[in-house]
Amino acid sequence: MATSNKRSCLQYLLHLAQDNLDFRLPEIKALLALRGKPFHPSINFKEKSPFWCVDGLSEEDVRGIMARSVCAKSAFELWGHGQTHSELRTSLLNYPSENMSPFMHKDSTYRINVYTFNKTLEFADRIKRIDAMEYLPFEGAVSLKSPQHIFCLLEDYGTDPNNIPEHPHYIYFGRWIADGQRELIRSHSVKNRHFIGNTSMDAGLSFIMANHARVKENDLVFDPFVGTGSLLVACSQFRAYVCGTDIDYNTIHGKGRSSRKNHKWRGPDENIRANLRQYGTEKMYLDVMVSDASKPVWREAALFDAIITDPPYGIRESTRRTGSHKDNARPPDGIYVESHVPVSQAYHLSDIFSDLLNFSAHHLVMGGRLVYWLPVYRPEYCEEMVPLHPCLRLISNCEQTLSSHTSRRLITMEKIKEPEKTGSPSRQSGQVSSVR
Repeated sequence: MATSNKRSCLQYLLHLAQDNLDFRLPEIKALLALRGKPFHPSINFKEKSPFWCVDGLSEEDVRGIMARSVCAKSAFELWGHGQTHSELRTSLLNYPSENMSPFMHKDSTYRINVYTFNKTLEFADRIKRIDAMEYLPFEGAVSLKSPQHIFCLLEDYGTDPNNIPEHPHYIYFGRWIADGQRELIRSHSVKNRHFIGNTSMDAGLSFIMANHARVKENDLVFDPFVGTGSLLVACSQFRAYVCGTDIDYNTIHGKGRSSRKNHKWRGPDENIRANLRQYGTEKMYLDVMVSDASKPVWREAALFDAIITDPPYGIRESTRRTGSHKDNARPPDGIYVESHVPVSQAYHLSDIFSDLLNFSAHHLVMGGRLVYWLPVYRPEYCEEMVPLHPCLRLISNCEQTLSSHTSRRLITMEKIKEPEKTGSPSRQSGQVSSVR
């Protein structure tokens, strides 16, 4: 806006969704990093709180975050805050008038909303809250349907639904700037997706992974365990070109038994390309191919801006790689036998992650990110169990609890240096710590 250069001391309030708590901070940090900005929380920052106050950003930065975030619900330019309505009033009266005036002049229209976290207010109580804001110098007209500016009074009653206090713990007032992309979770739900499998990734987590990887327009993103392509769908939504591989021929080609209830076999157009077509991003689809992740098939080059994947854990999908037995007859050299299928061997978790980190070290561009899931047994888990690589820096480690004893951790790593070229492309780069 034309007046933004004259406004100073701006602080912003982020209203976060209260699910996937562990994933929110890495997502916001990654989205800020896309804009070259650090994360500067206020002095009273609490990571598990639904409200974060942040400094050092412009309104354009905040809009950029909201255009991508699935963890944030809304963002506001914070005008005042306090533990009581009296403190809020004092804070608002001390807010610079030059910051308020562009939105309160007589030719403007506005609306004030009241939002309460962890408590429901009666309509009459909401009206009382709004009427009590009469000390603010609004000169424009109220417009409930199409206001030029929306303001919000937000009351935080804590996070314990079994112990809701009579009065809020904290109160905020600010100008609404933008909403996050929570709608993507509903619009891309796997329940309504054309092609799904037993392990299709939840839409919300898929978008979170894409954000942690800092996927942006015209990036090249690769999934070595692509499955039904849920991660490709999310990355293509952010205008990245996507490709992948999987060892399962039937999944790649959309053949075999269907995972849908009351459907015995997959239809003729159930495939990954059809999923992207469903969401209008087919032009971002490069291709997928049947390939064994343990066998290098790519030329030695930094090809990908991001590698995002959900490796098989051997629970709902077996962990396999190709191999051969001495007593298994192999087709003669130079003769193609259509019915020949390579022998399937066990692919141990430690080998999966070792190969994945080595592959990423060689095929990520400098500064590119690897994002993947690591299954853990909670009673025995410690941070030393996360695989490390000398060419990759650990950025974040977020837990999704599955049961009292099991969880999986979303690991984000960034390439910081090139591997040493001392051998075959798939085995260079030194030691990767084993997964216990």
